[in-house]
Amino acid sequence: MTQQDPGFGIYVHWPFCQSKCPYCDFNSHVRASVDHNAWRTALLQELAHMAALAPDREATSIFFGGGTPSLMEPATVAAVIDAVAGHWKVAGDAEITLEANPSSVEARRFAGYRTAGVNRVSLGIQALDDDSLRALGRRHNAAEARAAIALARSTFPRMSFDLIYARMGQTPDDWSRELAEALGFGTDHLSLYQLTIEPGTQFFTLARRGALDLPPEDDQAAMYEITQAFTQAAGLDVYEVSNHARPGFESRHNITYWRSGEWIGIGPGAHGRLNEAGGTSIARRQNKAPETWLAAVEKDGHGSAESETITGPERLTEVLMMGLRLSQGLSEADLQRAAGVTWDEAIDGDILEHLVETGFLEHDELAVRATPRGRQVLNSVLERLLI
Repeated sequence: MTQQDPGFGIYVHWPFCQSKCPYCDFNSHVRASVDHNAWRTALLQELAHMAALAPDREATSIFFGGGTPSLMEPATVAAVIDAVAGHWKVAGDAEITLEANPSSVEARRFAGYRTAGVNRVSLGIQALDDDSLRALGRRHNAAEARAAIALARSTFPRMSFDLIYARMGQTPDDWSRELAEALGFGTDHLSLYQLTIEPGTQFFTLARRGALDLPPEDDQAAMYEITQAFTQAAGLDVYEVSNHARPGFESRHNITYWRSGEWIGIGPGAHGRLNEAGGTSIARRQNKAPETWLAAVEKDGHGSAESETITGPERLTEVLMMGLRLSQGLSEADLQRAAGVTWDEAIDGDILEHLVETGFLEHDELAVRATPRGRQVLNSVLERLLI
């Protein structure tokens, strides 16, 4: 992956969880049992189908997401990694990430995943106190979270973990203490998300009833500022709206998304993108329901539900939306590669100048980028930019 080449990734979706968290709107499902042999076979079949659509690439990342990928058997993870190497050349420094829950049962699989080829783990910690973990519907406790962080650091070359802030009843002082503890673990990457209430979740229903004790907006804003100040002081600069890393430890796979690169997605509900010259992208989405996807793969060799050609203003919108999430911003070379236009062709110069003057954007010979202030209201900035 270089400044000119955002890389080529493989995303593998494992849709199963032991329980559904009340804040989660991801494509995740609870099942009493899973036929791991059938699922392994299906993932490999769909991977072979996608490889035929995207030949002659070099894989720079593989990402096992979910759901809860740490419920996968290590043999399935190993089989997928081996199959990727059979279909494509794999970069010598390829990043291979697996999302994991920190329960003691799942942590016991860490050694198996490392042997399979995983070199980066991303832990869904979410909180470091038991009351918050129960409120978030998590199945692990704070002691298991701390133990999993230590085990992951000793097992994998790279690791990250997630925390959610602006939780029910949380104060800025609470978050300061929790974030200070998190940074004390010495991790090289943190994903820090403000709690958002998504339609279709249990929390959405509770919020509509007025049954969620969310912090006031001023406290939420204060927690955002605490996040930026604490992580910067610890050497984990923000490189994307919610992601912080030491230099060189950014998530390569997610940067491929944010820089509008190419990736294929396998598994229920997975998305993929293959790009063509001139700013055209082919988006593909797999069937979302696990049983529907599995039946389709067994019948047709893949579970694709639809594909769409994205070009013109729609492509420009998504390239800007993704690229401006990155603190390094979007270069004109990236804009031309991904959307087929220059800055002068893409946006009104007067509007850009106004957003620069009002402190929401920066523009120099390298890139257009959102300021810290601009990243807080990025959707509004994009609405203005795309008028």
